Amino acid sequence: MTQKKNETTKKNERKFMKEYTQSPIFFNRNRVYRVYTGGWLMEQFLNQTGEDNNFPEEWIASTVHAANNVNAKKDDGLSKIENTEITLKELGENYPREMYGKATGLGILVKYLDSAIRLPLQAHPDKAYAKKYFNSLYGKTEMWLILATREGANICFGFNNEITKEEFSAIVEESKEEKNIMDKYVNKVYVQPGEVYLIPAKAVHAIGAGCLILEIQEPTDFTLSPEYWCGDHLLSNQEMYMGLPKDTALECFDYSMFGKECIKQARKTPKLFRENSDVKIEHLITSEDTPCFSVVRYTVTKKVKLVKGAVIYIVTKGEGKIEGESYQREVKQGDYFFLPFEARDKFTAVSNKDKPLELIECIPPEE
Repeated sequence: MTQKKNETTKKNERKFMKEYTQSPIFFNRNRVYRVYTGGWLMEQFLNQTGEDNNFPEEWIASTVHAANNVNAKKDDGLSKIENTEITLKELGENYPREMYGKATGLGILVKYLDSAIRLPLQAHPDKAYAKKYFNSLYGKTEMWLILATREGANICFGFNNEITKEEFSAIVEESKEEKNIMDKYVNKVYVQPGEVYLIPAKAVHAIGAGCLILEIQEPTDFTLSPEYWCGDHLLSNQEMYMGLPKDTALECFDYSMFGKECIKQARKTPKLFRENSDVKIEHLITSEDTPCFSVVRYTVTKKVKLVKGAVIYIVTKGEGKIEGESYQREVKQGDYFFLPFEARDKFTAVSNKDKPLELIECIPPEE
């Protein structure tokens, strides 16, 4: 009886699917299992009560399946439209033009990510490597906006000295007995809220303990982590190398990225685009930085028209509302929504006078 009722509910939801393409789309919570612990800082950011656990990531307006081996579920990683079982992926497949315009899909993945430990040293493939070994059109260049920190919050980026693939391979094996050996070979960078970092594909990196990050990236879950431990969890070969031979996996690392200079290249300074009595607009990441995505920050003192479609918006500070014809929705820090292509230039973000609204606009690559 329950199964028939669920099937009927889904059919009724699908009858009205096209209506979702005409206005901002909000979502159910979408926490994703990881082998590392975290999430307490994210709960604080969302004004909720919770502790560190194995669901330290919130995937935002996601059309990407999570590559989980443990606690894997059919729809892992896929965002579902608020109060329904309809996934954003499903809606986009049924109404591609209304959702994405001329694009073939969303083209980005956005996350809240809060780690209580240093994650394993890792790199992500570029497009060429991803196409060759994972049959994917996307690699995984990513950008981090630091939202909040615990004491001593840091990231790791780039090798601290020149190193060869063979030397790195030997250190990987040593990491099985000496858990923190990788700390000796990478640059540690202490971070503060508001800082922006671009992590190119193939760059060695790791999120250190104590960072709540808004991550914008190419839409994949490809991670090569040649380090045996993630906290107290002993990684399997699959978790380390995603089914690739070790030697092939280590080809994903760019060994030319070392020294303090590479940290300067990763750190990005917001560029002021426009400022008036209504809004301040800053470009955090532009097409000059990467062709994979663009990121804009709006500090709204009064209001701003949301002129772009097929983009994701995240409220990172303040309160306000989204207004359109016969439409109004209150929003606050931590909320997010997808604005379909069809809904572009029809809605306005209005700030609460006492708590100015800060919006991050995540823009997919041009196709």
